[in-house]
Amino acid sequence: MPTAPEVATHVPAAGPAHPAVGAATALLDGYSPGDRFLATPTRTLLAHGVEREVPHGTGPLPQRVAAALDAARAAGHRAPVVIGATPFDHAAPAALVVAESVRSAPPLTADPLIALPAEAPAATDWQIRPHPAPEVYGAGVAAAVERMWRGEFSKVVLARTLELTAPAPLDIPAMLQRLARRDPSGYTFALPTAPGRTLLGASPELLVSRRGPRVVANPLAGSAQRSPDLAEDVRRAAALLRSAKDLHEHAVVVDAVREALAPHCTALEVPEGPTLVRTATMWHLSTTVHGTLATPDASALELACALHPTPAVCGTPTDTAREVIGATEPFDRGFFTGMIGWGDAHGDGEWVVTIRCAEAAERSLRLYAGAGVVAASDPAAETAETAAKFRTFLHAVGAEL
Repeated sequence: MPTAPEVATHVPAAGPAHPAVGAATALLDGYSPGDRFLATPTRTLLAHGVEREVPHGTGPLPQRVAAALDAARAAGHRAPVVIGATPFDHAAPAALVVAESVRSAPPLTADPLIALPAEAPAATDWQIRPHPAPEVYGAGVAAAVERMWRGEFSKVVLARTLELTAPAPLDIPAMLQRLARRDPSGYTFALPTAPGRTLLGASPELLVSRRGPRVVANPLAGSAQRSPDLAEDVRRAAALLRSAKDLHEHAVVVDAVREALAPHCTALEVPEGPTLVRTATMWHLSTTVHGTLATPDASALELACALHPTPAVCGTPTDTAREVIGATEPFDRGFFTGMIGWGDAHGDGEWVVTIRCAEAAERSLRLYAGAGVVAASDPAAETAETAAKFRTFLHAVGAEL
C-alpha cells in the first residue's frame, strides 16, 4: 500500500488550484480499520488516534463538542478537529472524537487516480437475511398509508435492513475503496462506532455545511432507481421531475430545512423547484439552500442539530413519525439516519445524513435502506425503492439480493 504524501495536518478551507496527483487517493489507500476516513466534495480526511472522546451526557451535543475542542486546544493541540458519527436518536451516545492527527487533501474528484477501478470483491458465500421480510415491510407501509388517509400524519420514513454474514473476516478497506471509486463525488466514510464495529457507506446527502458566515444545506427527497439503459435512465429522471408524489415529498423537506435555518440566518436562498442529483444506483430530487449566518456563534454542528431529523429521514409531524417508526421497524436504527461529519474549533464543518450505509463487525454487515411514505405511496413501490438503495452497498461486497 503506497505511503501517503505529506499533506496538511489541519482541515483546509479549499484545495489548491492544481492539487497534487495522488494526494486524495493516498489517504484512501492509507486507511486502516480503527482510522476515521471521510471524503466530501470539498476535501478528503484521514484521522488517526484519539486525543479525547466527546463524552456522553445530558447537555446539548454542540456544547459537549465545543468543550472537547477547547480542552484539546488548551492541552496544546494546534488545530483540533472533531470527527465521527451521531445516532438517529438524539438521546443515544454519539461516536465523536477529537483526533490526535488529521491528514487532509483535496476532494477525491480532484485526483485523477480515483478513476482507476477498485479490485473486484472476492467470491464470498454470503448468507443474507432481510429484517423484516419484504412482505412485512410492505404491510408496515400499507398500515402507515391507511393512517395518513385518516389524517393522523402526513409522512413517515420507514426502513428495513439486510443482515449479511460471511465465512471469513471482512476486508473493510477494500469495501471502502469500492464505495469511494464508484461514487467519488458523494460523501464516503468509514468510522469506528464501538470496539470491533465500523460504520461505512457512501451518502449522497449533505445535511449542512458552514464555512465562516456561509451556510449550505442540500436536502434530498424523492427518488427513482436508475437504469443501465441510457434512454430508460433519462426517462426515469424526467418522470421523477414531474412526479406529483415525489415533488410533494420533496417540498415538505425543503420547507422544514427553511424553517430550521431561518432563525440562524440573515438571508436564505431557496430555489423555487428541485433539480436532480444522481448516484450510481439512484436519481434524487435535490434542492441546494444557501444562507448567511446572523452571528458567528452557530457552529456547523449546532445547525445540523437544529435540522436533524428532517422529514427526509423521519417524517412529519416529527413526534408522530418517530412513534410510527418505533412501532413499525423491528430494529434499532443506531447510527443509520443520524449524522456523520467533522467540525473545527472555529465552528466550520460538514455534517452529512447517514444513509447508504452499513454497520460492520468482524464477519457480518447490517445494511440499511429507507423510503419516504406519503398518502400516495404504494407498498410494492416503496419496497422496490429500498431494494434499489441496498445496491450501493451490495455492489461494494459482491452480493446480490
